[in-house]
Formats: sequence, structure tokens, C-alpha cells
Amino acid sequence: MTSPRRFGAPDAKNRTVLLDAAEQLMLDEGYAAVTSRAVARKAGLKYQLVYYYFRTMDDLLLEVFTRRAEEGLARQAVALASPNPLRALWEFNTEAAAAALTMEFAALANHRKVIRAALTDYSNRFREAEMTALREFMEKYAAQEKTWPAEVVVVALSGVSRFLMLEESLGVHGGHAETMEFVEQRLRQMDEPSSTTP
Repeated sequence: MTSPRRFGAPDAKNRTVLLDAAEQLMLDEGYAAVTSRAVARKAGLKYQLVYYYFRTMDDLLLEVFTRRAEEGLARQAVALASPNPLRALWEFNTEAAAAALTMEFAALANHRKVIRAALTDYSNRFREAEMTALREFMEKYAAQEKTWPAEVVVVALSGVSRFLMLEESLGVHGGHAETMEFVEQRLRQMDEPSSTTP
């Protein structure tokens, strides 16, 4: 009778080093570069340790995604509690490093069901938090409530910011400065307590 397979402790230093290495590989070379040997090499460890700490590569990738998603939810909560959550949402979604990692996971989700399920779950959690905060914020602009529903504002602002980040990563910049300035002007209006027009 064989003994059960042993796994490393979840708080072990080497485990964190492997997670960091996998994440950096995704950012530097894309999700397809994240193999057990490449991760171990980047971490300066033996590749067998990847499977000592993670049952499968899916488990490793899922953990990379989950830890950043949890950090993102915490940062988002702080941002959405700010005086102008619209500005906070815009700035949150236009962080280049976070956007790049999200795009890699979105591409990976097309091939790994476990990543797709996690991405869908966290995306829904992010969206619900955004809509809740924006509904409360937009109540200050009651005259515009039907013209600017919070749900539409969230999707539009998130969509535009993420699309700009995608194009930026591809080296496409046409219309970006003008779009950023347009959004910035609207956000400045909402920074002013007396403003009533989004």
C-alpha cells in the first residue's frame, strides 16, 4: 500500500517564491510560458518542488489568480469608499500591471475551465461591489438618475478603461489622450461637491 502524497505547507516560503515566479512569467512572457520547469527556473528551485506545493499546474495558476484577486477586492473596497468612487474606479482599472495580468488570465480562461470559473466568480464580485458603491454615489445626482444609471456607468467606465489598457499593450494609442482627457473632465466635475451633472 502506497502512502498518501505529501504536499508543502500553504505558508511555506518556497511556495510564495513559486507563486511570484509564475506571476512574473505571465507578465513577462504570457501564460503559455508558465510551465513547471520555467517556474522552478525563475524561482531558482528544482522543478519537482512545483508539484510538492501544488497538485497540478492548474492549482498553481489558480492560486496566482486568487491571491491577486483577493488583494484586488481589498484595494477596490478602499477605492470605492473614497469621496468620488467614479474616479477611484477609473484609476483602479487603468493600472497597467494589473490590467496586463488580468488580460493574461482572461486568455488562459479560454483554455482552463477552473480559471474561467474563478475569473467569472471574482468578476461578478468586483462588478457587484462597483454597482453598489456607484448607486449610492449617483443618488447625489438624482436629476440625472435615468440618464446615467449606475449600472451603465460602471460597465462603460470599466469597459473603456480596460480597452485602453489592451490597446496600450499592443502599441495602439490613437484617440487615447483625447479619451483620457474627456473622462478626466467628467471626473473633475464630480470631484466638486456642488456639481450636479455627471
